[in-house]
Amino acid sequence: MSKNQRTIRRKAVFHTRFFFRKYPALPYISKWLCISIIIGALVGTASAGFLQSLNWATQFREHHIWLIALLPAAGFLIGLLYHYFGKDIEAGNNLLIDSIHDPKEIIPFRMAPFVYLGTIATHFFGGSAGREGTALQMAGAIADQLSKPFKLDRNERKILLIAAIAAGFGSVFGTPLAGAVFGLEVFLIGKIRYNAIFPAFASAILADMVTNLWNVKHTHYHIASIPKLEFLPILYSILAGIAFGICAAAFSKVIHWAGSVFKSKIKYPPFRPVIGGIIVALAVFVMGTTRYIGLGIPVILESFEKQLPLYDFALKMIFTIVTLSAGFKGGEVTPLFFIGATLGSALSLFIPLPFGLLAGMGFAAVFAGATNTPLACMLMGIELFGAESGVYIAIACVVSYLLSGHNSIYSKQRMGEVKSGR
Repeated sequence: MSKNQRTIRRKAVFHTRFFFRKYPALPYISKWLCISIIIGALVGTASAGFLQSLNWATQFREHHIWLIALLPAAGFLIGLLYHYFGKDIEAGNNLLIDSIHDPKEIIPFRMAPFVYLGTIATHFFGGSAGREGTALQMAGAIADQLSKPFKLDRNERKILLIAAIAAGFGSVFGTPLAGAVFGLEVFLIGKIRYNAIFPAFASAILADMVTNLWNVKHTHYHIASIPKLEFLPILYSILAGIAFGICAAAFSKVIHWAGSVFKSKIKYPPFRPVIGGIIVALAVFVMGTTRYIGLGIPVILESFEKQLPLYDFALKMIFTIVTLSAGFKGGEVTPLFFIGATLGSALSLFIPLPFGLLAGMGFAAVFAGATNTPLACMLMGIELFGAESGVYIAIACVVSYLLSGHNSIYSKQRMGEVKSGR
């Protein structure tokens, strides 16, 4: 190498170092943008496939109601699968949250197909469950496989899993902003991890874009009437938020209690969903309706269109608690949407606000109280219902979050800061 070449090389190295010193975030952005693109493509595609499968399973079940009689048998097969091959992944969302707090072994990839099959079977045969848990677990299991190829250290793995949760949530509900904040907010009550903010938002937005590219349609909601922001409507919103917070706390407490009852009374795990399946199937045939099983999207939409009876939210709560605490797979979030929206619609019997607005407030606020994620739920409300309802949604979410106490559907959530601020 000539003297002139060495001089040119030294100048190039100097200018490169000077450039990165001037813009120190560029290596971080470049690295995580690359990872986020991969997460977005993989998780968005997985969510699209899952949503299409779920729509098919729901439609097929509704046209072949006799399938619900086979729910106990389906539960037994799900129980066998997890008991013999999935003990290390059975914790589901709690495993993801635990791994963010204390990363150990790479999350087994089989979590993704196991929870996918378990959730589709649960919906196909008539259980009452959601889709968020499945989307998050699929996303976490897929994304964590990138840890070794990218040689991520312990702290970077935490960021990776946060980004995966954000991508899964954002793509399955079509709410990328809420998904990003949910990933940042869900694992530690009262605090947000800001070093993961770019990967979380990038992954959530990209995953949602990919899901849309697969031409998957999300449910659209409409609040017909929103009152002017004045003292009385704000007071009514606070009262509604109190009801939503109590409901969220009750759901969280009862589902954990019911799960412990199933475990203490039925020692062989595959038999637990059999008993739960018998209870749910008998209830469906005795009541003569499938209104309270599956996702319940038609009833959620109905809650925005007319005033619903008070018992709708209570029955959905019972069906969901029995299904999930017995060991069937799926999430709690869409049932929480159902519970909150129908409770809100029914509250218009007593609270002089439009039932559509109360349904939207309950939709977001019960979820906020049950997961301790008020910021994500505010954003979700704005993304789904429009900015005009934003203040009312925010009031309900904050009050529900504060009134629900330190209860949560996720037992591995840790306390970053107590809600009282002390």
